Amino acid sequence: MTRLRVGLIGAGGISRVHADAWRALGVEGGVTSLQGAAAIAEEYGFQEFADVDELIDAVDLVDIVTPSSTHADLALRAIARGRHVVCEKPLAPTAAQAREVAEAAEAAGVRLFPAHVVRYFGEYARIKQAIESGRLGEIAVQRFSRAGSAPQAPWFFRESAGGGVIRDLMIHDIDQAIWFAGPVASVYAVQNPPTVDDVVPTPVTAHVVLTHRSGVISQLHASWVASGIPFRTSVEVSGTAGRMRHDSAEDRVSRTDAVLADAVTDYLPPMSPQESPYFTEIADFVDALARGAESRISPADGIEAVAVAEAAYASIASGAPVALAALEVSR
Repeated sequence: MTRLRVGLIGAGGISRVHADAWRALGVEGGVTSLQGAAAIAEEYGFQEFADVDELIDAVDLVDIVTPSSTHADLALRAIARGRHVVCEKPLAPTAAQAREVAEAAEAAGVRLFPAHVVRYFGEYARIKQAIESGRLGEIAVQRFSRAGSAPQAPWFFRESAGGGVIRDLMIHDIDQAIWFAGPVASVYAVQNPPTVDDVVPTPVTAHVVLTHRSGVISQLHASWVASGIPFRTSVEVSGTAGRMRHDSAEDRVSRTDAVLADAVTDYLPPMSPQESPYFTEIADFVDALARGAESRISPADGIEAVAVAEAAYASIASGAPVALAALEVSR
């Protein structure tokens, strides 16, 4: 089998966790970026390329880890040359652009892998398994929270470039909410302080309520807080037969409070595996590519998460809930 040639576009913070995974998988790596490419090349043994087009021409697959507003354009450039694409979230600023990327990949016969890494965290995967097995009964309410120090790069604080706290940070939990409870019917969102003249304030907090077509209600919170505050996530899913939750501040365990037999006192799932979820994510993509199989995340999933984030910003602007039409994407 020919050794896979992978080109990393971007050299910011997230690029290193992707590069770690690619190196562990033994690919032939390349990198290009306006800044920092030389350091990545030296650290990981990748070849540095002068520009995006030169890199695309030299590889089989591109991995896009650049500012959010550039994702769709770079993906389309790679797809036009017949390259497979791994793209960090969000897939594009709008659902229409995300759909354009997905349709271009399908027409070109190449694979598109949106990188929604939280699906590969063991704690969230176990909740998904509990929902699908019926262990929690009929799901009624989901609660998600994600908060940490505000990013350092200035582009994050231009909503048009970074996408803001919802499109950049909360989109992880938007994807999880859809994964657990299915498509969204309506979105209501608030943000405080508000974005003014494209400038995202910090600290900043957003709250979003999703009403799913299944009837499930999802409550989502995301915050960029003061520098130095530890990153923390939590999730709780409640159903007619019990609830399951995870809080990253509680020793990285998941706990289920279920309707138990009299002889059973409690249920505690095993601790998370130590393998990086970023490695698991990228290894899944590589395996799907090699076998022509489906990965855990589809282009339709990437489009759907963007559509809900887009609706959240529309809700903030209008001060009212926003209804979502059924998305015309294959699942």
